[in-house]
Amino acid sequence: MMSDNQNILVLVSAGHHPLSGRPRRAERDAKALEMALVQSESAMVVFAGDAQSPAIREYLGMGVSKVNVLKQPAGADTSAALSDFVASQKPQLVFCGARAEHGESSGMVPYLVADGLGATVVPEVVDVIEKTDSHVEVLQALAGGQRRKLRVELPAVLVASASAPPARQSAFTKARNGLVNVLEVEVKMDLEQQGWEWQPAKKRPKRTKTVAAKASSRDRFKAATAAPASSGGKVMMNPSPQEAAEAILCLLKEKGLV
Repeated sequence: MMSDNQNILVLVSAGHHPLSGRPRRAERDAKALEMALVQSESAMVVFAGDAQSPAIREYLGMGVSKVNVLKQPAGADTSAALSDFVASQKPQLVFCGARAEHGESSGMVPYLVADGLGATVVPEVVDVIEKTDSHVEVLQALAGGQRRKLRVELPAVLVASASAPPARQSAFTKARNGLVNVLEVEVKMDLEQQGWEWQPAKKRPKRTKTVAAKASSRDRFKAATAAPASSGGKVMMNPSPQEAAEAILCLLKEKGLV
């Protein structure tokens, strides 16, 4: 029988604070690690990149005794290193975030890892309800605050949802005492990315309603400033405070307000 740390593997990455830009643990990856730690305190944690990244210590501060770092230089294809390593370990469950908080952020890593492992990908996972030797039962977040229970055969790659429970705080003492285990692995440079030109993303302008050329200035101003009519709402009959709060939070995130 496999040990717990071989059964469950967590992929983490260096986050990027949206305001200060400083390195930190990635929010979705931290939520994925939180779900994994509920299942097993000895889950294997894997980070691909710079072994000196401050984010590694933040993950150790969550109570992980060791983080395995696949040493990768700048410009390397970390997804290839992660896929090869996960395939060699053959875990039953892999937890991860949806995409990186900076850089390419393609969201392809969970699918590339699953392809190498021959596993099923389950996006938007909120919670793990039950795990057996053959399958896992999870709760998946849907649009409008809805939830769906899924039963998936193992192995599986579970992608943490933004609606997943928040990760525990990182403790300084645990972060300081944890072990960073650096592994020398094959480096595959991302040759295609080297030819790209990077620039900050720009917020797209809001599309305004079309008005007739002979319309009055009042009508043109109203078309440019009036809020669009709401549609696609959901009626909730006597929801619990928890369900109502989750629905409101999901709506605010859809509108880009939080």
